[in-house]
Amino acid sequence: MGHSNVWNSHPKNYGPGDFAVFLVVNRDNLLGGKRKQRGLTRVWVYWLKTILRGKMSSDRQWMYKRFMNGILIQEFLNGLETFINFACSQSRWMDGDKIKCPCNNRKCQNMSFRDVNTVRYHVAKYGFVPNYFVWIYQGESTMAVDSDQNEGSESYVCSEEPSNTYHRMVNEAAGADFNMDDMDEPPNPEAQKFYDMLKAADNELWPGCKTHSQLSLVARLMSMKSENHMSEKLFDQVTKLMKEIVPDNNLVTDNFYSTKKLLRGMGLPVEKIDCCFNGCMLYWGADSDLISCKFFDHPRFKKPPRVAEKRQKTKVAYKKMYYFPLIPRLQRLYASNATEHDMRWHSEHEVEQGVMHHPSDSLAWKHFNQIHPDFAAESRNVRLGLCTDGFQPFGQSGQQYSTWPVIVTPYNLPPWLCIKEQYMFLSILVPGPKNPKDKLDVFLQPLIAELNHLWDVGVNTYDISKKQNFMMRAALMWTVSDFPAYSMLSGWSTAGRLACPYCMDKSDAFTLKFSGKQSWFDNHRKFLPANHPFRRNRTAFRKNKTVTTVPPVVRSGDDILTEIQSLGLKKVTEMDATRTNGPICRTCGWRKHSIFWDLPYWRSNLIRHNLDVMHIEKNVFDNVFNTVLNVDGKTKDTFKSRQELNDYCRRPELKRNEATGKYPKACYTLDKKARQTLCEWVKILKFPDGYVSNMGRCVDMKKLKLFGMKSHDCHVFMQRLIPIAFREILPLNVWKVLTELSLFFKELTVTTIKTDDMVRLENDIPLILCKLERIFPPSFFDSMEHLPVHLAYEARIAGPVQYRWMYPFERYLRKLKLNVRYKAKVEGSICNAYLVEEASSFCSYYFEDHVNTKHRNVPRNDDGRVLVEDEYEDKLSIFKHPRRAFGRAKKRCMTDEEYKAARSYVLLNCEEVAPYIEYVYPKWLQNYMAHKGRGRGRGGRDGGHGRGHGRDSSSILCPSVQSVPSPTHPIQTSPSPSPSLTLSPSPLSEIRPPPIVPPPHTSDPSPSSTPHSTPSDVVPPFTEPSTSSSIVGSSAGGAKLVIEIVDGSFFPSHKCSAIITKSFKKMVDSKAFSWKKVSKSTKKTYFDDFQNQCSWAPRFNGQIKSLWESKAAERYSDFVHKLKIARDRPDFIPEDEWLEWLQYWEEPEVKKKSEIASKNRRTEVARPGTGMSRHTGGSKSTIEHAREL
Repeated sequence: MGHSNVWNSHPKNYGPGDFAVFLVVNRDNLLGGKRKQRGLTRVWVYWLKTILRGKMSSDRQWMYKRFMNGILIQEFLNGLETFINFACSQSRWMDGDKIKCPCNNRKCQNMSFRDVNTVRYHVAKYGFVPNYFVWIYQGESTMAVDSDQNEGSESYVCSEEPSNTYHRMVNEAAGADFNMDDMDEPPNPEAQKFYDMLKAADNELWPGCKTHSQLSLVARLMSMKSENHMSEKLFDQVTKLMKEIVPDNNLVTDNFYSTKKLLRGMGLPVEKIDCCFNGCMLYWGADSDLISCKFFDHPRFKKPPRVAEKRQKTKVAYKKMYYFPLIPRLQRLYASNATEHDMRWHSEHEVEQGVMHHPSDSLAWKHFNQIHPDFAAESRNVRLGLCTDGFQPFGQSGQQYSTWPVIVTPYNLPPWLCIKEQYMFLSILVPGPKNPKDKLDVFLQPLIAELNHLWDVGVNTYDISKKQNFMMRAALMWTVSDFPAYSMLSGWSTAGRLACPYCMDKSDAFTLKFSGKQSWFDNHRKFLPANHPFRRNRTAFRKNKTVTTVPPVVRSGDDILTEIQSLGLKKVTEMDATRTNGPICRTCGWRKHSIFWDLPYWRSNLIRHNLDVMHIEKNVFDNVFNTVLNVDGKTKDTFKSRQELNDYCRRPELKRNEATGKYPKACYTLDKKARQTLCEWVKILKFPDGYVSNMGRCVDMKKLKLFGMKSHDCHVFMQRLIPIAFREILPLNVWKVLTELSLFFKELTVTTIKTDDMVRLENDIPLILCKLERIFPPSFFDSMEHLPVHLAYEARIAGPVQYRWMYPFERYLRKLKLNVRYKAKVEGSICNAYLVEEASSFCSYYFEDHVNTKHRNVPRNDDGRVLVEDEYEDKLSIFKHPRRAFGRAKKRCMTDEEYKAARSYVLLNCEEVAPYIEYVYPKWLQNYMAHKGRGRGRGGRDGGHGRGHGRDSSSILCPSVQSVPSPTHPIQTSPSPSPSLTLSPSPLSEIRPPPIVPPPHTSDPSPSSTPHSTPSDVVPPFTEPSTSSSIVGSSAGGAKLVIEIVDGSFFPSHKCSAIITKSFKKMVDSKAFSWKKVSKSTKKTYFDDFQNQCSWAPRFNGQIKSLWESKAAERYSDFVHKLKIARDRPDFIPEDEWLEWLQYWEEPEVKKKSEIASKNRRTEVARPGTGMSRHTGGSKSTIEHAREL
């Protein structure tokens, strides 16, 4: 044991030769059946990994030898196929049919799941990430050993035996303190659970059974029960049947109790805390010994029946809550190899400037790191989010019962795991049957105390990846809830005139005269720029009213806490809280002192409580749709609304007709014929499988309305269908503003957002709401129509909406509702099912690869076959996806509309066609729109935009696909590919190496927004080199951009513009305030720089210079304009010259010219009253909108 002591103390001071001697001396200890030398194993694995990695790197050098003479070599292509085949064989490490992409593109780098074809393309283009010789993110163990490459065999992985896998599961669940050494005395009851499971992992189900151990069977059965909501009665019947089938002398458990008892070591703790019958207090902490309520003296325990009074020994409380401690659940995330690495993703992923993929990229996260640098220094510290909402376990027609779970989720995880079901921790079950309302803080006390402990002290946690203990701390970032629960958590009332938690007492809401409701009409002009004409308008908004006020400033946590303390508000857990807070609530919007202020860092958070985009979007859609369709009982255009309309607004066209006594039809409502047309269109509307539920079932053709639409149905209709559905049946001014509102929500909810886009949306939404105020009545604008004005700000501060809305939590509540089996004990049923699910979910990480669980399900329509590459070699990629039929196949001829829709779908979603869309289509579209624009006047239907928003906008999708209909027809039979579509991708060997690596600050389009697009810097595999944009080597050993002239302009235009603009920053004349004032010598220098970076065919020599002159003039004007707007001296202009520029811009003639140009841009191009000309497409081009439609 001399060597073992040496290696335990200084393992890194010895070389491989010493290590070989060490293995020989300690072979008995290292290979012992009972693993007595567990500490030694951790030491020698270090050197074994080092030796094997060295062998791996020598055998896989092909990974970094891609090109020879600019062509992919065959050895690399063979090795790439080996990698793809291996990754596809590790189903446990896949997301359906997708694998992690190991390419060196910053969007991937083993962080994103991609389909096989995309991975193959990315790796061929970008290469592998550096030093990735062991494919650990595709499931290869670091103990992998390559066989002899000379024999032509592939690499193999040393797979563990099933029993060893479950041994590892038990050891990781037990933690680092669990000691396998022999002990002189029996283990304690807690440790005995794990010894029993280790014994069960070694026990054969019956003599000679090699496929399953007793523990593996128990774990699989519990997983099946949890995922399929199997009742205990059914579970008992299944296990008894299994015990009868298998041979005698077996170890199969025959009931649920014995199964759960064997697996009890995997369970996590739960605490039952008695609480007052009225929800006033908890018998917890200092009050745990009380026998009656300290507020109203209500007894704690039920009085036993007279018959059982003498026999009953345990007292039964009137009400109790379930608390699931947070610390052991967070510790388990670091105890398993399946999750520990993902918990550090937030600090290890590459951050792109100005782009937010994850809350860790947001300003709120970075601000927290700056305020608390000691917390941010440890990347394993946990950031948490909290959500709560109530649900009715018995349905709408059953007993009135409200259950309120409190859910906590960690935000350290990567986007594909964050706020997923398996990482939502049920923390508190608030008992029913009543809504806790303001008394929710009473039940949050244990959680707040634990969060304070995790912040102030932390908890010692074992990190299995680094084989070390660390002090884990945690912080609550924000809460997520709907608007009523927002009030319960924050303490600010969300009802009445002061409902907005941002405007607070600065709100301009008022009470309507006849309706008696609060209206936020004309509450958004103050968010417009100070010189906006809407502020001075006295007729379109409230009569004879102008707005000069500024928008309310977002208040800091310190200011809010100071105000609450100055008002004297008390927490609901304090004595006399109701009596003290009651009078104060009548004078302000605060209702209580929230318990979250007990967290020492809460006041420093930029966002403490999130507005729920899901419910806001649904309520806005409901108000818009029901008002436009004039649905009885739900429309905002009621009789009382018309009565009070002209008291607030000047709408003479909507006054009551004294002769008939009726009110005229408003421009924003549909007549019966239009409603019937719309309902018929929605009824036959078809979507891709899994995209949305069947909206046809929501159509009521008798009453001509939609009913029973879920939140996601409203989400899809709001963002995808409103611009299409209302285009032909509403006036243009109404359709335009509804389209702008639709695009606002669409851009707000993208998975990857840009800070600049959120700033733009923050400036656009007040104008959109003001346009709505010019059309709809004051009764239309409740608090839900006002809250969108603050959503873009929250997205700019806290990051993408998908991490802060209620969709994932609502789905989780649905699952909890299904767990209620015993109606008399709602909370007990949920608790029991949740504990079983926690244990089975942890076990599922260690199941064999062929076992399908909810964490690694196969795609929904997968037919289960393995696709052979050569089988579909001649078919388009869109027809290679795994699929199965929905029913019996039928043959019929497709209509012309169906065929056009199918052809458009193939063209817009096929990888082989993507290069044509990327390069050829933009030029065609530009010419098409220019031709269409020449035929339009200023008074045309499109208002002179030329943006494709007219009636024939669907005809611009493709030059060969005219008048493509809306998605109203099902594609029931796939058409045979026409000869023009029988394209095949060029072999990977023809892909040229990427010559230019974009700088770190360059932002690429999100993969989620354009999943089938081809990167713009890749040579289209279908265009000839003589007519394509490519890169060639220069004489200096650099790279040149090959350009050509297409339709009278540079191609590729955007790259040429970037090169020209970059040359301006290298040298600027002192007084070159415009392109005309740039000296000839400087222009020659600019052109020489352009010529050094670009090359072209000799036949273009005569046209390049003139085109460059016009393009340079255009780019220089934009270049100077940006300098003028920024007014911040750039590094390439000396300070004395910069002063001359500033003086020039302040000259009266220059300022007058600028004002005239600005005024021209604000001209109402359509007709007076329609507003300024605005491109409602946002940051997306017309091409992208056409592609999506």
